[in-house]
Amino acid sequence: MKRFLLFIAIGWWTCLCVGAANAKGAVSALPADSVTICRLLGEARQQPRTANFPLFFARKFLGVPYVAHTLETYSSERLIVNTRQLDCTTLVENVTALTLCAYRGQYTWQAYLDALRNMRYREGIADSYTSRIHYFTEWITANEAKGIVTEIQAPNPPFKALQTVNVNYMSTHPNSYKALREHPEYVSDIRRMEQRVSGGKFRYIPKAIVSNGSLLRKAVRDGDIIAITCKKKGLDIAHLGLAVWKDDGLHLLNASMLHKKVVLEPMTLAQYLQKHPSHTGIRIIRINK
Repeated sequence: MKRFLLFIAIGWWTCLCVGAANAKGAVSALPADSVTICRLLGEARQQPRTANFPLFFARKFLGVPYVAHTLETYSSERLIVNTRQLDCTTLVENVTALTLCAYRGQYTWQAYLDALRNMRYREGIADSYTSRIHYFTEWITANEAKGIVTEIQAPNPPFKALQTVNVNYMSTHPNSYKALREHPEYVSDIRRMEQRVSGGKFRYIPKAIVSNGSLLRKAVRDGDIIAITCKKKGLDIAHLGLAVWKDDGLHLLNASMLHKKVVLEPMTLAQYLQKHPSHTGIRIIRINK
């Protein structure tokens, strides 16, 4: 009973922080979100230190509805927490933030907010739409520089292919983005960001060999972030998820637009990629302990 009352007290106190602002920007979340995060961190605290925390947290979100554009709700930028509706990027970000808290032994709402903000924003400050990291290639490189993740690019094979990033989709399709429609002055900043991101070269696993389990097991671990590369003009990454090994091969745990919720894909990742002609392969990102 005492532990139950303590949990309620902690959840109540964290709810007081929802909607608050500080020097790093405003936070927007419902009380249910802070309760969910505190509950998950409390459960993680009871796990052995050897637990696979990325998969531990990812599986907690199975069944959560897929909803796109949940970060585009407000006219002014703020750190949005929404654990009730997820897309592929917000699923990965929530799992990463929670995992970092578990690795660091920090089990508080504030620690989670700090981790989420630091990975989502270029300088860890949510002060404008253009301060948010939009392309996943920049998310990888920025968070690698912060020591949060490591992109795996060896051995070769399976990392036989080289992606040269060339992004311009946002600046060439501003009407597809609420903030750019409302603030056309942002487009020039977005274009400069795209120019900085473009030109980077990264090794990836081509989809032709994703079915080769013996090769992939040398490079991909349970809980790794899988970024699916694509040949759609102006984009670098088409979709995100987390790696789950099963007896029949590698599967993708993801927020699925097709299934309309977070699922562990029943088909293997190799089969999944073959169903999408624009997908070219996968990049692998690991959360640092």
